[in-house]
Amino acid sequence: MKVTIQTKNDIVYITIQGSIDSNTAGELQSRIMEELTSCNRVIMDLTAVVFLSSAGLRVLLMIYRQLNAKGGKVLLVNVSEEICDIMSMTGFINFFELYGSIEEAEKQFIQA
Repeated sequence: MKVTIQTKNDIVYITIQGSIDSNTAGELQSRIMEELTSCNRVIMDLTAVVFLSSAGLRVLLMIYRQLNAKGGKVLLVNVSEEICDIMSMTGFINFFELYGSIEEAEKQFIQA
């Protein structure tokens, strides 16, 4: 798994490549939680995520809860149909806003 984190215009952009599973979820959580202390707007690009396990779902939920507690939001971009199905079946989809592009997601923060 490869994680890229950038901040621009008070938005944290997180791009993940590979699988988010029990082997990688802990590292992902550690890297992202450090960034969440100083922001409340996150866009996560999941274009290159090929697999999301229950451990990965827990990390996403943790991110959501952390941001929601301080009035923030996490927007997911380019979620594959497979991952979207998993999130729908587990009810996790109700916690997130999904967008087809980073530009669409950015507009949500600009309008807010």
